[in-house]
Amino acid sequence: MADPKGFLRTRERELPPRRPVPVRIMDWREVYETQDPAQLRRQAGRCMDCGIPFCHQGCPLGNLIPEWNDLMRRGEGRQASERLHATNNFPEFTGRLCPAPCEASCVLGINQPPVTIKQVEVSIVDQAFANGWVSPHPPERLTGKTVAIVGSGPAGLAAAQQLTRAGHTVAVFERDDRIGGLLRYGIPDFKMEKRQIEQRLAQMQAEGTRFRAGVNIGVDISWADLRARYDAVVVATGATVPRDLPIPGRDLLGVHFAMDYLVQQNRVGAGDTVPGQLTAEGKHVVVIGGGDTGADCIGTAHRQGALSVTNLAIGAQPPEERPEHQPWPTFPNLFEISSAHEEGGERVFLASTVEFLGNDAGEVRALRVAETEYLDGRRVPKSGTEREIPADLVLIAVGFAGAERDTLDEQFPLPFDERGNVAREHDYQTSAPGVFVAGDAGRGQSLIVWAIAEGRAAAAAVDRYLEGETELPAPVAPSDRAIAV
Repeated sequence: MADPKGFLRTRERELPPRRPVPVRIMDWREVYETQDPAQLRRQAGRCMDCGIPFCHQGCPLGNLIPEWNDLMRRGEGRQASERLHATNNFPEFTGRLCPAPCEASCVLGINQPPVTIKQVEVSIVDQAFANGWVSPHPPERLTGKTVAIVGSGPAGLAAAQQLTRAGHTVAVFERDDRIGGLLRYGIPDFKMEKRQIEQRLAQMQAEGTRFRAGVNIGVDISWADLRARYDAVVVATGATVPRDLPIPGRDLLGVHFAMDYLVQQNRVGAGDTVPGQLTAEGKHVVVIGGGDTGADCIGTAHRQGALSVTNLAIGAQPPEERPEHQPWPTFPNLFEISSAHEEGGERVFLASTVEFLGNDAGEVRALRVAETEYLDGRRVPKSGTEREIPADLVLIAVGFAGAERDTLDEQFPLPFDERGNVAREHDYQTSAPGVFVAGDAGRGQSLIVWAIAEGRAAAAAVDRYLEGETELPAPVAPSDRAIAV
């Protein structure tokens, strides 16, 4: 397996170029250009015959990374796709959106830049779709059992595909008008064009999965009625409650949660008309929060024609090199420049927002911010360092506080844990028999690769509940939070 001297012949880590900034901010297409096939094979050939592939430790899905790296090195794309899909239902999603904890665990990364695992992954699946190698896998027989999946994000879709292939009749319920959850309405098109979702949904429909968009469980159908109609229910509604910033001026016009802003742009991108759309056009935009959601807001604001974009992070700027307290093969917190950061704007670290300032019309006009200092382990504004930042649009992107609980509390009810997540046992089952939880709804805000892994594992638990045994893989346990964020 692998070229034993590949990492010696090719020491440089090479990724496909991003489209020029002045060009790409004029449209909503993905930012990366297609990688040269010869370069891709060279990069895949850097994968070492390392004996113990620690990349497996970094990947919750247990992806067979050395195997499909070697297959791509040898130009065997179809076989690489088969090995990739053996453990990952949606590599076109993870290859674009996952922060690649596998690369942080790459053995080569001890003393060289790690293998470009994520780029090899997405190249494999893109080639597979382009060549018609991704085909439906309908079940050989039907069990007669029915399963309802509530939520059509990566966890719900992964559970649905696994259970459909096991022979169960599966219906996926989504309260939005289109299937995909945050993949559809939370991820900007410049990170993942929505044709990626459509081509995978077409495969799943051909396999027999049924999709019910525009149905709000708890409102259109009660949770109790849904449980009575189906043999099992999987709650995969995500951790969608936004974390607020309750400081003076929070009620001013122009201060919004990041997801409200991103969802509206995705709807416009899909061809919908959004009356009163939140837009950055001609405005000074401030994004509070230094994570991926904040970066998505930055890239969106640039494309909408913002006058300026300022990104505030309450913590210190992460180091560029792996710190001693985050040794290999753990997932380090490093300073990164995403495509959105590359497009412009100012990033300010150690910035604590103290107050939103408004004008006579009740609209936000500025933020009062101060330098962050650490007192007794807490991050607080440092007295005497306050200053104002002009702002016409403020987007709060400081994370999520758990799953929505109103109808679940009223109609089941299901217990929630101290982190705001639906409580569950080691088999993903809740206190209500036959009701399971997968993904961020039970885990809390986390990575897309964890959502898919939990969807697959929850599917195995459901199959075992319905049939007494299962042959479906269960890659992770609910208590495993090794790299949750």
